[in-house]
Amino acid sequence: MERKIDYVVFDMDGLLIDTERIYTEVTNDILGRYGKTMTWDIKAQLMGRTRVESATHLLSQFPGIDITVDQYLIESQEKLDAKWPTAQLLPGVQRLVQHLVKHNVPIVVATASTRRNVGNIVCSDDVAGKTTGKPEPYIFLHAAGVLGKAVGVTEQCTEAEAVERSKGLVFEDAVYGVQAGKRAGMSVVWVPDDRLLDVASASPYTPDETLTSIEYFKPEKWGLPPYDTE
Repeated sequence: MERKIDYVVFDMDGLLIDTERIYTEVTNDILGRYGKTMTWDIKAQLMGRTRVESATHLLSQFPGIDITVDQYLIESQEKLDAKWPTAQLLPGVQRLVQHLVKHNVPIVVATASTRRNVGNIVCSDDVAGKTTGKPEPYIFLHAAGVLGKAVGVTEQCTEAEAVERSKGLVFEDAVYGVQAGKRAGMSVVWVPDDRLLDVASASPYTPDETLTSIEYFKPEKWGLPPYDTE
């Protein structure tokens, strides 16, 4: 790879932990009452958006079903809360995070989830009013700023800010997340669910690397310290 990475930004849902499975189960449980199912074409358009934007878009795909956005948000949150304890780290995550920490590589998690659902990480609440979520780049720009990186706060940037942005590496599982990372001027490693690979995208923003799992990531390709030999 041409770029040497100085800091890493991780998405959360479906990238670090298998919460996308839970979102899908809850969504289809609710839609199933109306004889509907969320396809992966629809899901791809929801991943990375804020909760309200995601729910609004989801229900727009099923006109005529008897549930409002507010009702959907309340019911889905109750069902999600019951399932969160079943979420697990995805393969390779613990090893990579521990490796980066060991070598003092700055890392941060940036997610479109709300502060209610996550702890002390960058989330959609931190850029409320500025964005509807990914594919806009603001969550990632804010995350880099939290690390003390002078990347600016708007999509347009100075030459110096562009250089600082280019030192960041984003890990994402969502199509919109890839677009957000590239629009933020960073490199992007895409780790999608296999079913997303079949979803067509006309976006001009493409990942710099695509992996089937974080466990196959090779840090040295990005100028990061290699894993210790086992």
